[in-house]
Amino acid sequence: MRTRWGELEVRDAHIHFFSHGFFTLLARQKEGLRVEEMGPVLGWEMPPQEPEQLAARWVQELDRHGVAQAVLIASLPGDEDSVVAAVRAFPTRFYGYFLLNPLAPDAFSRAERALEAGLRGICLFPAMHHFSLHDDRLRPVWELAAARGAVVFVHCGVLTVGVRNKLGLASPFDLRFSNPVDLHGIALRYPKVRFVIPHFGAGYFREALMVADLCPNVFLDTSSSNSWTRYQAPPVELRAVFERALEVAGARRLLFGTDSSFFPRGWHRAIFDQQVEALAAIGVGEQDARSIFGGNLARLLGNTLS
Repeated sequence: MRTRWGELEVRDAHIHFFSHGFFTLLARQKEGLRVEEMGPVLGWEMPPQEPEQLAARWVQELDRHGVAQAVLIASLPGDEDSVVAAVRAFPTRFYGYFLLNPLAPDAFSRAERALEAGLRGICLFPAMHHFSLHDDRLRPVWELAAARGAVVFVHCGVLTVGVRNKLGLASPFDLRFSNPVDLHGIALRYPKVRFVIPHFGAGYFREALMVADLCPNVFLDTSSSNSWTRYQAPPVELRAVFERALEVAGARRLLFGTDSSFFPRGWHRAIFDQQVEALAAIGVGEQDARSIFGGNLARLLGNTLS
C-alpha cells in the first residue's frame, strides 16, 4: 500500500469474521430471533452460507485497499470451523484466531482441534465469560498455547458488542475480570507464549503499558476507534497514545489492526488513515512504520512471505 513512508506491506491483526455460522449461533441465544431477519435490523449485508465465499469477499476487499494479509477471528465459541475454512481457502492471505470460553466443559478439546486445524491464536474474553486469568482451570490452555506456539489474545478493558445490542441480546459482561494487570503473572510464567492485548487495553492503557513493560512477550494491538480515550482524565489524542506506547513497548510490539467486521462497510479504512496520521504527527520513521503496519504480525506468526 502506498503511504507517506513509501510502499508498505500492510497486515491487519484484527478482523472479525462474521460468518453465517456466527449469526446462526447468535440466533440460538434469543427465542424468535431468525438469521434471515437480522440483515434489515442491523443494516448489514448478511454473509453467504459458505464461509469460503465470505473469505473470497474479504480477499476482494483487502485487494481493493492494498492490504496484504489479515487475521480473521471466529467471534463466538463454536464458529471455529468457519475461519478454518476461510484460511484453508486462502492460506497466503489469512491467519485464523478463535474465541474460546475456557470454562466450557469441552474447552480444551475444542482449542486443541482448532489449533490442529491450522488456527494460530486463542482469543479470551474474561469479562464476557466471567473468569479470572489466574483460575487454575485455564492452566491447560496456557500449556497448550506454549506447546503449539499459539498466540493468546486477551481482551481487557471496556467491552461492548454492537451486534448484540442491535439484536436485543443481553450482554452480561463483568469488568472485574478486565484488568490487564491480571495477565502479568501469567505472561511471566509462560515466557514462550506471545500474548496480545487489543485496543491498547481499552481504557486500562496505563495497566497495559505496565504489563508490556514488564513482560517482553506481551504485544499491544492498535485496533478500533479507540474511543476509550475519552475515559482518560483529561481525554487524550491518539497521537499521545502512540507516543507513550512507543516509549514503553517499542515499535516492534505494536500490531496494527482495524477491528473490521461487516459488509457493506468492509475494511475500516478510516481507522488506518487515523493511525497513519497519528504516527506521522509524532515523527515515526519508515522502519518503525513498516514494523507496526505489518512487519510485527509477520514476525509474530512466522509469515513465510516476509
